[in-house]
Amino acid sequence: MTTAVDRFRAAVDRRDLDALDDLFTEDIRLYSPVKFTPFEGRPMVLGLFGVLLRTFEDFRYVGEFAGVSQTTADGTEAPSAVLLFRATVGGREIHGIDLLHLDDDGRIKEFTVMVRPASAVQALGEAVLAGLVADGLVPAP
Repeated sequence: MTTAVDRFRAAVDRRDLDALDDLFTEDIRLYSPVKFTPFEGRPMVLGLFGVLLRTFEDFRYVGEFAGVSQTTADGTEAPSAVLLFRATVGGREIHGIDLLHLDDDGRIKEFTVMVRPASAVQALGEAVLAGLVADGLVPAP
């Protein structure tokens, strides 16, 4: 049986934003390692994914864990998956995790990204901000 997490991984591997659109709830929240407040709503999160998919070099998932955890938004317990990834941004190797929380219909309602090391977080933040500005999703600083 193919799960939402399997479909998410396949969509990221194919860089398929239409497939991601079908997997996100309308009110999805994405918590970024470079921004204190979350990105909110499907249009903004899809726009962010468009930038991320252009920014990451040789992005690949290298592991997965599943279970249940509390969401950040309201503390309710939800089916969850942790996806471990590796990538390169601006010549810097990144190690990270994506934490996905699913709603009752199996769609992604909350997404948290954690990245290390700090130099990679800085490089990622600068590249993503430039992409968001270029795509008109956020104003220039």
